[in-house]
Amino acid sequence: MISYPNIDPIAISVGPIAVHWYGIMYLVGFAGAYFLGMYRAKRSNGLWTPEMVGDVIFYGALGVILGGRIGYILFYQFPAFVDNPLIMVRIWEGGMSFHGGLLGVIVAMFFFARRYKQHLVDVTDFLAPFVPIGLGAGRLGNFIGGELWGKPTDVSWAMIFPADPLQLARHPSQLYQFALEGVALFCVLWFFSQKSKPRYGVSGLFLLCYGTFRILVEFVRQPDAQIGYLAFGWLTQGQLLSLPMVIMGAGLMVAGFKMKAFPGMSASK
Repeated sequence: MISYPNIDPIAISVGPIAVHWYGIMYLVGFAGAYFLGMYRAKRSNGLWTPEMVGDVIFYGALGVILGGRIGYILFYQFPAFVDNPLIMVRIWEGGMSFHGGLLGVIVAMFFFARRYKQHLVDVTDFLAPFVPIGLGAGRLGNFIGGELWGKPTDVSWAMIFPADPLQLARHPSQLYQFALEGVALFCVLWFFSQKSKPRYGVSGLFLLCYGTFRILVEFVRQPDAQIGYLAFGWLTQGQLLSLPMVIMGAGLMVAGFKMKAFPGMSASK
């Protein structure tokens, strides 16, 4: 067993103001996406400008925060929300959902695409390779905060998390997700998108890979206490929400390579 590092989740504290590592990780994700977006924009032959990059990150940040919070309440806290709708605004209590954030970003990208008269999927294809930076940083934030741990296990790298009331040795599933959703997903998408790919291809690969990685990790991640397993003694809410991503991602990739429509081609606008 490996000792949990027990890092203080509060990175900076000045009087009553406390800045948590989890919040800093959000900033790392948005900053990383911005700088990578600027790098790619310079090589887009004029399809993307610095102004567009700044705006797409701003729209995306709004989508992540609003969608992530709303999604968490609807997907994981709906009975509590029905009893007390005010929990929606209690952001200091924590609670964000990736799947809600994804839906929020899609809505935000729709409005961005309308403003700049772009094809929606051209926007998501451009943005998708940068998303794993935020996902990976967020999972490190979960690990530092000692939350969203894995199931009990006897593997040699198991850890006991201070907030675990049972004090059991568990899978550090946050690190698994960091490695898959952050590092592996970034590498796959970055190299896949190095050269121009058919429209839908990059977005489809993002959905396919993330959905697959999330489904796999959920087998060793402790399910949310208020929901538990949905069926069969192993099916979780995270797996149920990720399965459509796998199906849609595969469908988008097939459609993209079959249509062979590339960004900027007037026939596919």
